Amino acid sequence: MMYPKLALDNIRKNSRTYFPYILTCIFTVAMYYIINSLSRNDGLSGVQGGETVQEMLNLGNYVIAIFSYIFLFYTNSFLMKNRKKEFGLFNILGMEKKHIAVIIGYESIYTSIISLAGGLGAGILLDKLMYLVLLKVLKADVSLGFYISKSVIMNVLTVFGILFFMIFLNSLRMIHLSKPIELLRGGNTGEKEPKAKWLLALSGIIALGAGYYIAVTVKNPVKALVLFFIAVILVIVGTYLLFTAGSIVFLKILKKNKNYYYKTNHFISVSGMIYRMKQNAVGLANICVLSTMVLVTVAPTVSMIIGVEGIIMERYPYQLEFNAYSADEEKYQGIVDIVHETAEEESIKITKEVVYSSLQFSALYKGGDEFFFADTDDMGMLDYVYNLNFITAKDYSAYTGKTVELEENEVIFWSNRTEYKNDSFKLFDKTYNIVEHTNNYIEDGLMSADICSTFGIVVKDMSIIENLRQKQIEVYDGHSSSVVSHCKINTNGNAEEQIRLHDKIWNKLAIYIQDNDFHCYTECREQGRESAYGLYGGLFFLGMFLSILFTVAAVLIIYYKQISEGFDDKKRFEIMQKVGMSEQEVKRSIHSQVLTVFFMPLILSGIHTGFAFPIVRKILAMLQLTDVKLYMISTICVFLIFAAIYTVIYLMTAKVYYKIVRK
Repeated sequence: MMYPKLALDNIRKNSRTYFPYILTCIFTVAMYYIINSLSRNDGLSGVQGGETVQEMLNLGNYVIAIFSYIFLFYTNSFLMKNRKKEFGLFNILGMEKKHIAVIIGYESIYTSIISLAGGLGAGILLDKLMYLVLLKVLKADVSLGFYISKSVIMNVLTVFGILFFMIFLNSLRMIHLSKPIELLRGGNTGEKEPKAKWLLALSGIIALGAGYYIAVTVKNPVKALVLFFIAVILVIVGTYLLFTAGSIVFLKILKKNKNYYYKTNHFISVSGMIYRMKQNAVGLANICVLSTMVLVTVAPTVSMIIGVEGIIMERYPYQLEFNAYSADEEKYQGIVDIVHETAEEESIKITKEVVYSSLQFSALYKGGDEFFFADTDDMGMLDYVYNLNFITAKDYSAYTGKTVELEENEVIFWSNRTEYKNDSFKLFDKTYNIVEHTNNYIEDGLMSADICSTFGIVVKDMSIIENLRQKQIEVYDGHSSSVVSHCKINTNGNAEEQIRLHDKIWNKLAIYIQDNDFHCYTECREQGRESAYGLYGGLFFLGMFLSILFTVAAVLIIYYKQISEGFDDKKRFEIMQKVGMSEQEVKRSIHSQVLTVFFMPLILSGIHTGFAFPIVRKILAMLQLTDVKLYMISTICVFLIFAAIYTVIYLMTAKVYYKIVRK
């Protein structure tokens, strides 16, 4: 029984490092259980938008699993580093490596059992709470009952059982490859002053600059989504190179600056950091990357959940829409009659109605006054794609209440995003004169949601639209657009009445369009609202979930880094006090070092987030969030809150660091 007792005693004596590690393992297991359980919860299947949420949560399962493997492997390396001397002493006193392996094995069993039991217990207890929170976000009815899935428990045990076993094998590898003298000196390795690697530092600046350039210059949301991951990789590579190589170059420059270097606080800080920057840098880079992930994850999801009602109203400007792929007025009048007839049957009053026909197709525009077409799949052309939406002067007059008469080559022009200042434009080799730039155009949710800007164009009559349709058929062939007739209404009905009215109209339309041989599609704002809350609520929940995980990871890395550096610097500061430095001077130098080192990741993560703003904003446009002001305010607020949390962490860990050093 010696080995089990010795292992348990080792954990107790190393509680300063083991306790946070075990807590983190419990937290990670609980997080994985909760998100796995929610992704399989049958209660979400019956919620409108629940399937979308479950798909995103299922994706979150893989993200958390991969992150857990990387993060727990990384934090376990801190444990092994701080215990190398202990294992080296065991080795010197007569224990063979196989005996040390047995001790590590028992320690791994203890930590695994505690982590899995605590994590599953916490996960099961918090699962219902998280489920209720998710239902609240989705604005769904709260269901009673308690859900525990055996399959989820088995999945957690399998995933983390394999993880803990792999960590155990990695610990054995580290011990097996080390010599007794190396184990005894484990905490003092890496003392040789690193050289300034200018080439790597320059590479880091170039990689970071390239990532920033992509983020700032990309214009099209589709390209932004594709290039986002490339920019992320470049920024991550640049971050690691700047911290590992660039930081040393920076410290060397500070060291050469005599006015700065030859001051007590600066001398201690710079000389202390420069000896351990190779080890420090990786941890600081990890903190920076994790901090950036928190900021870039939380700010957009917060913006979406706050602005979801605005998104819904922009996407569905009318409560109900009935749209037919037909320019036949007689056929479409039948749809309008069905809408009126059914509303009267349901005793629902139509408070607003818009009936019109339109033709929409895309064209390329690079400035000037000409729209053109190109037979190419080059992604570079995405920046120049615009939608052209045509309606007749008759329909425009009915909408605005102002009589409008146009000649064959005259148009009224409107733009929803990109301003067009010319007095004419050329399309299909024909020039159209713009007699008016208007701000009053028929509202269309699809145009608002489209990632491409739209130009609305009012033409003389339907013959012009038919002529344009034939010409765009020649260009696009099988991908050409058709004339669509619209009937959009608002009513005095509540949400349930609107959905019921929509469904009854659709049941009648299904028979009507089959008899008259044309296609039709409908939209209902209240049904869209449920889907929107499913999408944005799911993204918000997942974003907050992952941000908590990333924040905890950053906190633990900072904590371990402070402890590790505290033990490394303890003897150095003892010598400094013996040669005449006061306790207050030692404390000031500690704070100077910690401030210089540990606030670098926060500052750089803020810079990363600032440069990521343009590309993330364009990706959000694909999710129909176009309120730039809201996203900007959310980003600033999230950064300030995170900076406050980061400062608290600094104050707490600096205290721990100082206690270790002053002993």
